Amino acid sequence: QVQLVESGGGLVQAGGSLRLSCAASGRTFSRRAMGWFRQAPGKEREFVAGISWSGGSTDYADSVKGRFTISRDNAKNTVYLQMNSLKPEDTAVYYCAADGDYFSSPASRQNEYKYWGQGTQVTVSS
Repeated sequence: QVQLVESGGGLVQAGGSLRLSCAASGRTFSRRAMGWFRQAPGKEREFVAGISWSGGSTDYADSVKGRFTISRDNAKNTVYLQMNSLKPEDTAVYYCAADGDYFSSPASRQNEYKYWGQGTQVTVSS
């Protein structure tokens, strides 16, 4: 069982930066790929970024490439999402998720992920 708790959300002006963190409980974090997803009001939840269990492979949605960076610290059981050059369209609830399998590559499909956090709100003002 893995429990995930996101933090770091908030209100920021367009062009600003935020760093989200996702702290995981349990002993299997270091074996699992992790992902960040987001859901804007009235929209479906969408993939933002993913990272392999080792951190050696990452994947990004086209909409955030070059602006967002996903990373992880397995010693701290934490995954991060550094968000730069934020835009109003980045406004959403951001969720982190843990892969249901071990030693996987980062996945963009939601059904690859078994464990989900409660989400943290990110609001970007224009």
